[in-house]
Amino acid sequence: MTLAVYGGAELGAYGYAEKPWFLPEVRLRAFEAALAQRGLDARVRRIEAGPGSDEDILRFHTPAHLARVRRLCATNEGALDHGPTLARASVEAAATHVVGAVMDAARRLVAGELRRAFVPIAGFHHAHPEAARSYCLYNDAAIALSFLRGAVAGSIAYVDVDVHHGDGVYAAFASDPRVVIADVHEDGRTLFPHSPEVPGAGPVSGAAEDDGEGAGKGTKLNLPLAAGATDADFLAAFAKVEAFLAAHRPSFVVLVSGVDGLAGDPMAHLALTPAAIAHAVRSTAAVVDRHVPLLVLAGGGYDLDNFATGQAAVVEALLEG
Repeated sequence: MTLAVYGGAELGAYGYAEKPWFLPEVRLRAFEAALAQRGLDARVRRIEAGPGSDEDILRFHTPAHLARVRRLCATNEGALDHGPTLARASVEAAATHVVGAVMDAARRLVAGELRRAFVPIAGFHHAHPEAARSYCLYNDAAIALSFLRGAVAGSIAYVDVDVHHGDGVYAAFASDPRVVIADVHEDGRTLFPHSPEVPGAGPVSGAAEDDGEGAGKGTKLNLPLAAGATDADFLAAFAKVEAFLAAHRPSFVVLVSGVDGLAGDPMAHLALTPAAIAHAVRSTAAVVDRHVPLLVLAGGGYDLDNFATGQAAVVEALLEG
């Protein structure tokens, strides 16, 4: 089985020099080093894709959003949201290449050229059609799902184990019964701007009762984990994901393998190990038919060692079957 792993300096450039936990280049370099150390680099097919087209970005985002992001990023000043997502030309260029890599992978998977593909800098699941949010300029996962709705028959599964809820994806497809969503994440009431010591009191995205809207009711599964959750808690939650996927029998799977739930991540409060994330990838591949294409997007992870070892474990799991 051929696994394609995407790379290139343009992908690695996604990051902010002002944010020591999210520097450009270092996350991709650390991942590549971990692959080489495990001898995995020689077992995968390497692909570098060009920038995504405006046509692809506009599959999900509005023309006004695309124009605003480019206009503000060209100034290299200010932010695209309430503060975290700084307007930087280098990040906009990198975000466009992320879309290019994800869409190149999606098209090759649909065509049958690949069965599994991994994009190590991708999964920017917070962006909404008209808004950048939390470091996410263009929602590459939602762009891919928008493409897949017209490219494949049957249901399309979106599985997300990033520590943060994939709110941009959920909001976009909440009423679409063809997009089956399963999202395991830390309870938003303990994530920034809240904390386990001072949890939020109001509603947050990704609550357990968020199971879709309208025609999509019952096709979404949100499983928030309490702060401090361990591998045992995660595996218990993921058993529900396995049953959910088996019931819906998707014809294509997009999985965000965020490793910011690993113990020690500065942005979250879970205590997972790389084995938990690898299990999610391995069991997802096992539950669906072996011929179902699987596109994995690396998602978050802001401790450098965790990101490298966690995503290398994801690649190892993808190579197993």
